[in-house]
Amino acid sequence: MTSTASTKDAVHKELERLPSDTSTLQARSPDSVSKSKAAETSKPVLSKPSPRPKVSKWLKFQLWFNTYRKFYTFTVILNVIGLILAATGVWQYPRHYTSAFILGNLQTALLMRNELFGRFLYLFGNTLFAKWTPLSFRLACTSILQHLGGIHSGCATSGFMWLIFRVVINFMNHKNTHDAVLAMGVVTNLAIAVSILSAFPWVRNTHHNVFERHHRFIGWFLVELAWVFIVLGDTYDLDTHTWNPNGLHLVEQQDFWFAVMMTFLILWPWLTIRSVKVDVEIPSPKVAVLRFERGMQQGLLARISRSSIMEYHAFGIISEGVDAKYHYLICGVQGDFTKGLIQNPPTRIWTRQLKFAGVSNTSSLYKRGIRVCTGTGLGAALSTCLQSPNWYLIWIGSDQEKTFGPTIAGLIHDNLEGRVTLWDSKQRGGRPDTMKLIKEVYTSWNAEIVFITSNWMGNKEMMEGCKEAGIPAFGTLWDF
Repeated sequence: MTSTASTKDAVHKELERLPSDTSTLQARSPDSVSKSKAAETSKPVLSKPSPRPKVSKWLKFQLWFNTYRKFYTFTVILNVIGLILAATGVWQYPRHYTSAFILGNLQTALLMRNELFGRFLYLFGNTLFAKWTPLSFRLACTSILQHLGGIHSGCATSGFMWLIFRVVINFMNHKNTHDAVLAMGVVTNLAIAVSILSAFPWVRNTHHNVFERHHRFIGWFLVELAWVFIVLGDTYDLDTHTWNPNGLHLVEQQDFWFAVMMTFLILWPWLTIRSVKVDVEIPSPKVAVLRFERGMQQGLLARISRSSIMEYHAFGIISEGVDAKYHYLICGVQGDFTKGLIQNPPTRIWTRQLKFAGVSNTSSLYKRGIRVCTGTGLGAALSTCLQSPNWYLIWIGSDQEKTFGPTIAGLIHDNLEGRVTLWDSKQRGGRPDTMKLIKEVYTSWNAEIVFITSNWMGNKEMMEGCKEAGIPAFGTLWDF
């Protein structure tokens, strides 16, 4: 960091005061806003931090080959081994009961993305292993829970491979297989292929609506096709080449019950959707703050939409606790949906009452921690610090009070005194040296863990820096 000697001394003194130092983001009225801005001008203006040394390829690989990719690789390799054994005739069971492998994989894929199952896993881990178990074990718990998507993707890919295998066998024995079974196998394969392709990270992150329409609706269509494929396959007698619509025989097949569970896993979260009252605060053209009735536990995310079926978007929930009167969502303007919240604020909005848990939900596993966020990432971070006195908040943004408004400022001012650093890059003359800041707070706060919510570049820099410094950290994911 390049600056004058006096500026360096001022910054050094400021960092030494951590964690007791707080920013001037504490006003809830225009007068106090102006006072805070006046006070802020007395702070030193900092130049941009100097570039960090180049990160080793090995460290980058360790971060890239995270638990998500480990889960995915293990799941796919395990299934590929089974496919090879079945294709070579070494293992006969999959050749006769391929549907069980297809549907078993697809059911597991759905289970890993089911809100109810996810909440159960988080509750199980947080209840049994909080604080008393070794830190390495708790870090492993957090890593596993955050990266369950690797099992989801791996099982979906594996189910697709097993379905191709089944269709190939059917065509090899086409003389003994009805044309309807052959046709449904091909159509089902195409549906899974489209669903998988639409879920690729670059599609999901840059074309959210394309992802949603194809992955969700073709996924539902896929379940319908699976039912047709199962009924046709289980009621067609290969020996007599006749149909045997025996209901008792059908329910005795294991693939029937796999399909039942798949249907339940898809339907259950959608049975909890409701149209609820919402109040929209628009502190600036960049942000809408949505207020809902009732409090929430920390570490949860909400999916909201203008319609009951289409275009659901997830946002972190801000709440002071389960007994609080309200909870809030911070929606930064990034696309048509969030832009519409500002241009045409709704009075009611659709949401799933069953919220899903994020990595912050595991914060109760740790004795003390740091929550780092930039910009609207505060939405996923603030509840953890509001609901636990053992968590310290570092929030980096531009003109935060004006951008995010008095409601968010009030929550921070009323609850986080002495354990918050708010860095206004506009008033302080640029971004801080984030790793210096994290290291200082990590040491002074005696933290065990750092959770990061930032944009792709910010997340990358901080995760690499924490890895180099030996600081346990979990960041934002873009590959789930």
